[in-house]
Amino acid sequence: MTPYTMDDLLLLMARLRNPEDGCPWDLKQDFASIVPHTLEEVYELVDTIEQQDFEHLSEELGDLLFQVVFYAQLGKEQQLFDFGLVVSGIVGKLLRRHPHVFPDGTLQSHASDDNLSDQQIRANWERIKQQERKSKLQGGLLDDIPQALPAMSRAVKLQKRTATVGFDWAEPLDVIAKIEEETAEVIEAVSHKNTDAIEDEIGDLLFAVTNLSRKLDINPETALRRANDKFTRRFNAVEALASERQQQLDELELEQLDRLWDEVKKRLAGDA
Repeated sequence: MTPYTMDDLLLLMARLRNPEDGCPWDLKQDFASIVPHTLEEVYELVDTIEQQDFEHLSEELGDLLFQVVFYAQLGKEQQLFDFGLVVSGIVGKLLRRHPHVFPDGTLQSHASDDNLSDQQIRANWERIKQQERKSKLQGGLLDDIPQALPAMSRAVKLQKRTATVGFDWAEPLDVIAKIEEETAEVIEAVSHKNTDAIEDEIGDLLFAVTNLSRKLDINPETALRRANDKFTRRFNAVEALASERQQQLDELELEQLDRLWDEVKKRLAGDA
């Protein structure tokens, strides 16, 4: 296989966007139209990692890298930025945010012998990010957190950001008390059959559960994906068990389905 380089990929991208002999599909694209494809590539990369399909990981990373190169080509065409500026920007940012590794802010500098704790490194990271936000003349503390983030990811970022100024629960048990409070409010809203109130209260409950995950240093997205996978494995086993007994799931009563579910749980005891 020919060992292509980053320069080759940039040249390929420019050729695809060449108005005279480029690819018709690529020529039609703009920043907004590529976004769904970028999200799809990110999810495919995540899935590959979670499935530990390392044989195809480099391929998925390449697909994601192509998305970055595509945006850079569009930026170059509109004289906004190019790939070189993208690389320069991220290198500069990471140099600033890792003073414990690059104390002089250059790639040639070397870290001191002082070993910082993870907590100290995180604190420095957040302090530097706050300085960067102020330099961009952004207004509120939460202004630069993207609206387009998945809701759960955005909740975590909102909570982490406000925690930097002390707006946070002292202990995880305090959050559990809040979850119990929000659960009671959901029950009340359901009892009144108020759809708007139910949605509002469920949102508050999910926000509180996300907050508990953060306080316990658990990624709520990862935890939910794990629960999804566990549910899928168990339901697949329920289907298999019903098939063994020549039963059709849609013909069973809920009580019968529950018994199959409980039997599967016992069979898969210890299933994480």
